[in-house]
Amino acid sequence: MSLVGVVYVLDEPSIGLHPKDNQKLIESLKELRDRGNSVVVVEHDEDTMRAADHLIELGPGAGLHGGEVLFEGTPEDCSGQKKGGFETGEYLSGRRTLTKSVKTLSPQKKWLEIKGASQHNLQKVDVHFPIGLLTCVTGVSGSGKSTMVNDILAKAAARKLNRAKDIPGKHTEMKGLEHFERVVRVSQDPIGQSPRSNPATYTKLFDLLRDLYSKIPLSRARGYKAGRFSFNARGGRCERCQGQGAIKLDMLFMSDAYIDCPSCQGTRYNRETLEVQYGGLNIAQSLDLSVSEALVQFENVPRVMDKLRTLDAVGLGYLKLGQAANTLSGGEAQRLKLSLELSKRTAGSGLYILDEPTTGLHWSDIQKLSDLLFQLRDQGNTVIVIEHHLDFMRLADWIVDLGPGGGLHGGKIVCAGELDTVKKCKYSETGKALKGR
Repeated sequence: MSLVGVVYVLDEPSIGLHPKDNQKLIESLKELRDRGNSVVVVEHDEDTMRAADHLIELGPGAGLHGGEVLFEGTPEDCSGQKKGGFETGEYLSGRRTLTKSVKTLSPQKKWLEIKGASQHNLQKVDVHFPIGLLTCVTGVSGSGKSTMVNDILAKAAARKLNRAKDIPGKHTEMKGLEHFERVVRVSQDPIGQSPRSNPATYTKLFDLLRDLYSKIPLSRARGYKAGRFSFNARGGRCERCQGQGAIKLDMLFMSDAYIDCPSCQGTRYNRETLEVQYGGLNIAQSLDLSVSEALVQFENVPRVMDKLRTLDAVGLGYLKLGQAANTLSGGEAQRLKLSLELSKRTAGSGLYILDEPTTGLHWSDIQKLSDLLFQLRDQGNTVIVIEHHLDFMRLADWIVDLGPGGGLHGGKIVCAGELDTVKKCKYSETGKALKGR
């Protein structure tokens, strides 16, 4: 007997699903609805939005710039809205779409080749990735994408280029790694479990801020060095909470509770350290700024601005510089890692591997992400992305499609080539989805 009168709440259920698999999910959700239940879905997927009976959009921005209800109504009404300061309707109607301002490149003579890949369900396949291009690896769920890219390519490249100890998946040979100086895997793994880690410390921005505060005249007069402005070391931090900003209360048989440190009021620093100010703000107040606010505060500090502009460019303008790393989502962590790589002054010859970077992103954020990835490509790097987002696939220079099915029915290269080649492949589920849009 089926349950009725139940409210089902799902948070981005389409993550990791190919458009073909996503249609099955949508049909299941409709079936739940038709049985007399209510289904509430947090989602960025276009097909799911179009299938909804009622859309609610929040915004207009993220963080402090969001929190307002911009639209409520049917998908059709949302598409027809031409005013109101929100973007979802623009993308649903087709008035806006993902674009790129750079040229689509074609393969040259250099290739990264994997031969005889047979890990898990891969059926001794050979695959070629053009060097110097942005390649999108796609296929239905369970077709072998992650095995090919993460288990074989990423681990073999890290073992040779980064001297990592990971053992790559089964394959007979890999050619072309001599063209790279390093491999960078930009995953959605957390950047740190400790609340002491934050966007400023991860991107090395905190080092620049501490150096800046140590050069203030009051710091020079008192002999303060950069270490004085670290909440991880004795001297400048509050010793009562040891730079944590909070005191833990042991609740015996209940979960521990935390309160702001009564000595530093949650700032993490002692009084003497907080007396040093730049532009009217002390170090604790600077860490409490969002990236967008910090762009105004530090507009006359070029090295700091370089870091901040990169964070803003990856769509993280709403993040606070001192926000605890363990409160960041996987997508935010991935974009932080991408920001760190973009801020490094390297001269190309890198291999960048990303696993579904559009997860949890709105179209406007995907646009920013794609612009940055093509910026990496144009700096002489090779970018390989596992992705299901159809609009993102259209931007890629090269597409590798695995399948034709999942599990035992997958593990083969269905087709590989430029967008038009994949569209014309009659055996490719990805090609059919791309043609259908």
